[in-house]
Amino acid sequence: MIPMVNLKAQYTELQPEIEQGLQEVLESCAFILGPNVQAFEKEAAEYLGVEHAIGVASGTDALHLALLAEGIGEGDEVITSAFTFIATAEAIRYVGAVPVFVDVDPQTFNITAEAIEQAITTRTRAVMPVHLFGQPADMNKIQAVCRAHDLKIIEDCAQSFGASIADRQTGGFGHAAGYSFFPSKNLGAYGDGGLVATNSDETAAIVRKLRNHGSDVRYYHDLIGYNSRLDEMQAMVLRVKLKRIDTYNQRRRAAAHLYSRLLEGQPLTTPQEDGVGEHVYHQYTLLSEHRDLLFKALQDQHIACAIYYPVPLHRQRVFADRCAGLTLPVTEAISAQCLSLPICPSLSDAQIQEIADVIKTALSGV
Repeated sequence: MIPMVNLKAQYTELQPEIEQGLQEVLESCAFILGPNVQAFEKEAAEYLGVEHAIGVASGTDALHLALLAEGIGEGDEVITSAFTFIATAEAIRYVGAVPVFVDVDPQTFNITAEAIEQAITTRTRAVMPVHLFGQPADMNKIQAVCRAHDLKIIEDCAQSFGASIADRQTGGFGHAAGYSFFPSKNLGAYGDGGLVATNSDETAAIVRKLRNHGSDVRYYHDLIGYNSRLDEMQAMVLRVKLKRIDTYNQRRRAAAHLYSRLLEGQPLTTPQEDGVGEHVYHQYTLLSEHRDLLFKALQDQHIACAIYYPVPLHRQRVFADRCAGLTLPVTEAISAQCLSLPICPSLSDAQIQEIADVIKTALSGV
């Protein structure tokens, strides 16, 4: 069996350091907003090149609290992608705002500055670009449009920890950004976790209050807040992995490039890097008109694969009232053909060759 992400192999590699860290946390009995959370926030901010990094309970919460802190609220429109996980749009709805879905670039799967500009109305207050699958959106162009129209940018970096544009990390281009530390992410915890990044002192102060019941002094509450604190044990795990994130991402890139070389000439489209930023391959997602055939062939050989995402957000029942009649042809075509293959730092060249051979055999008869 070849899994999508081999978390067991990664744990085995880190086991002594992880278990020592867990023991130290247990012995300290400092479980909530303790020294590991504080240290991780400092280390993450330094790595990301931002002034503030605030640990929260999940990536969804990170986007939610970032929107609140930036003053996005009832009736505001936020332009975003329909080809993403639903948390992107959920966070927008949580604050009472309206997600405005636009089509994506057929090569990068990300929203473009041109699509954003066409969707701007008098009610538009913000843009939430998603750096999908680890491919950075073209933030320089998106920034230019948003500056011209006085729009906030909240980056969805759930899949892009370590991705960069000209040595500048994703998450440092907007007014705020949200990261996810779901276990399968490039930087993953051993449970849920998230992070808000920002260069604004005011935004950071509000997020710190919001994550902790609206309080920064115990039992004194300035806001109606939430219970959304990064767990101390998860922060310890993330500190161990953060030291290795560049190596992990380099391994992912090497695996992706090998896949693409081995699959060259096949009737499918491999992921394409646009040269704008460095892709960190949270997912290796190809496009094929024969997706169902490939899915079955891989499953028959006990090779994991997945479809991210089979139903774009503008076609989801929950948004039916808002999106009735909306057509996004590129997004819909991608959703009908996308297939993600196993990718993680421990994936071997031999496993990649095996996966490629199964795909080529399956396609040989079409």
